[in-house]
Amino acid sequence: MTASTPAPSPWWTPDVHADRRPFLIARNRIQAALRGYFAERDFVEVDTATLQVSPGNEAHLHAFRTEAIGHSGTATPLYLHTSPEFACKKLLAAGEERIACFAHVYRNRERGPLHHPEFTMLEWYRAAEGYEELMRDCAAILALATRTAGTQRLSWRGRDCDPFAEPEQLTVAAAFERHAGLDLMATIGSDGATDREALATAVGQAGMRVAADDTWADLFSRVLVERVEPNLGFGRATVLCEYPVSEAALARPAPHDPRVAERFELYACGVELANAFGELTDAAEQRRRFGLEMAEKQRVYGETYPLDEDFLAALSIMPEASGIALGFDRLVMLATGAARIDQVIWAPVAETAP
Repeated sequence: MTASTPAPSPWWTPDVHADRRPFLIARNRIQAALRGYFAERDFVEVDTATLQVSPGNEAHLHAFRTEAIGHSGTATPLYLHTSPEFACKKLLAAGEERIACFAHVYRNRERGPLHHPEFTMLEWYRAAEGYEELMRDCAAILALATRTAGTQRLSWRGRDCDPFAEPEQLTVAAAFERHAGLDLMATIGSDGATDREALATAVGQAGMRVAADDTWADLFSRVLVERVEPNLGFGRATVLCEYPVSEAALARPAPHDPRVAERFELYACGVELANAFGELTDAAEQRRRFGLEMAEKQRVYGETYPLDEDFLAALSIMPEASGIALGFDRLVMLATGAARIDQVIWAPVAETAP
């Protein structure tokens, strides 16, 4: 920031708060409406602990670490959770059948117009129901949030989306073909194994950068972020489904094709709103996948997170289920037309020096 550029006023400055307040009041109305939606469908609202022995085991999610000090003075590491997912699945194992949770979650290394280090995740789970039910929930929730906000369109950065239109359902493979001219499935074997060289060749031919140390996952993410995601959810929402099984660490393989998983993401106005799974309940397979994720985290970032052994044990009695995590603040942003996520958070986390 130059000497001639004044620092922005804090969020608690009365004039700044007055500008933000309509978004915040709409946030409260939307949250109340969503609570009503789940209550009408016999969901139980649950409240999970923020402190966990593991924050999650995805390679590119970064957690906040702390310590619990016992009576003896011994320090035990704990983490602020990046999602209430592990705790919610333990509740499914305990016997709950339909649960919903508004949880404050924490992700390090994330701040920007769509990211905040502490934000609200809405998660809900349906035991003995397929993830197609979650797609229907998403369509209903987009319409409900928009009506409740008193608007007619979801919007962000001058682009909009009709929340009352049936969302488009698009497989990842079809999206790669449509937006990047790339045959993704030709780079995946019948057993789900990925072919890095085949994808690197295709990415290069599509005019995108390929680095010598890029993995298959790196290249997949580059195409997704640069070519696919910016084109999703305009005019109507997009349900992007059937991710390669290697990109769905907590989802079960699709019954019709073991190369892909029962995973979808919901997009509106080019913004990712939700991530859903037909849940994996094979504890041994889940442990194997977590091991791969943590090996990648060690390779890229030089650190790993512990496994939650209670979670892996709970999978052995967890029923078949589907579950979804939706960024509640992002939903409020799009429904109200806010430009930044901190406009819809009552008391944003203080900015830190770069």
